[in-house]
Amino acid sequence: MLNQESNELKKDFPIFLKEDFTYLDTSATSQKPSIVIDSINEYYRNFNANAGRGSYELSIMSKSIIENTRTKVKEFVGASEDAEVIFTKNTTEAINIIAYCYGLNFINEKDEILIAVSNHHANIVPWQFVSKKVKARLKYIYLDKDGQLDIEDFKYKLNENTKLVCLSSAVNATGVLQDFEKIINLSHKKNAKVLLDCSQTMAHFKHEFDKWDVDFAVFSGHKMFSAFGVGVLYAKKELLDMMPPFLYGGDMIEYVHEQSTTYAKVPQKFEGGTLDTPAILSLSKAIDYINSISYERINKIEHNLMIELTFRLMQLDFVELYFTNVERVPVISFNVKGVHSHDTSFILDRYKVFVRSGQHCCAPLLNYMGINSTCRISISIYNTSKDIDRLIEALYKVKETMKI
Repeated sequence: MLNQESNELKKDFPIFLKEDFTYLDTSATSQKPSIVIDSINEYYRNFNANAGRGSYELSIMSKSIIENTRTKVKEFVGASEDAEVIFTKNTTEAINIIAYCYGLNFINEKDEILIAVSNHHANIVPWQFVSKKVKARLKYIYLDKDGQLDIEDFKYKLNENTKLVCLSSAVNATGVLQDFEKIINLSHKKNAKVLLDCSQTMAHFKHEFDKWDVDFAVFSGHKMFSAFGVGVLYAKKELLDMMPPFLYGGDMIEYVHEQSTTYAKVPQKFEGGTLDTPAILSLSKAIDYINSISYERINKIEHNLMIELTFRLMQLDFVELYFTNVERVPVISFNVKGVHSHDTSFILDRYKVFVRSGQHCCAPLLNYMGINSTCRISISIYNTSKDIDRLIEALYKVKETMKI
């Protein structure tokens, strides 16, 4: 029944109608349904204008697309106000805004920043930069045997000097879900702010930023069925009000004098320059698409596929799996024993099976695990048992080719 559902949903994604292949790299970027692809074409055919820069119909309509999407995102992520939703290009830009506007201004010498060793580089490198600039101390939270953050290690390192805690809701390299609500609660007891990278979870379950009491949260649209070029920075309004802007120029100003400028209120204060309106529209349509399916249905499909995938992989004695006995998003990291991940991926590609290989922008994590790279399988609602069959067959081809 669930395979039938996946086959039906697969028809919503035009790329699969062109050629028969198995796409197992949704964590890097999801494929796009017709409702998203068509919205971009519709925008350029019917609404194209510089949003909010003119007093004519097309400009006003483009501005309304942005603001309507902002409201939709607010409701989708469980935020309190539209002003708490800032549009960016992607998660990386969103984290950099937090680093420059909050980190450089509100973290001081001898303060401490706590980050997870399992973070994506985009949630590590900006904090290395900030800590060096302000002479703060950067400390890492390490993992337990299941690949989750070690809560005891975290409690030991969290103290009155901790000003910011940065982690992912799920680890992009392994798929392991983190107990982020507990981390948030513990952090707030020490008056530390929390930045949560939700890039790997937004497509898989409902988020409740206000309920979780998270201070900052970020995600990219392209991992949840929208086009490239749109991401979201969420922050509590009181934090955004006190932070200086990052980009200076069009649409983030209130009034410009010869020697001084006053800035627009949030969210516009952080949206300098022309926004990518068609990408923002595509995010609106991606949210519509997720809502039309429902997270409950998405979870059922992905959960059953993950059970099947994990079981099938565990039958292969030449494959090593990482952190499979823990709650996760639909991601599995693995290696063919004695074979570099790039070689495995290259051979799988010959058989039209597409997986990610390498360090997945998580070098500190893999160093901590004692390995140099992995292959990563990440699935979505358009995957089926047939994709798993093809993966297993192709893995036997890797074994045969590499003579292991």
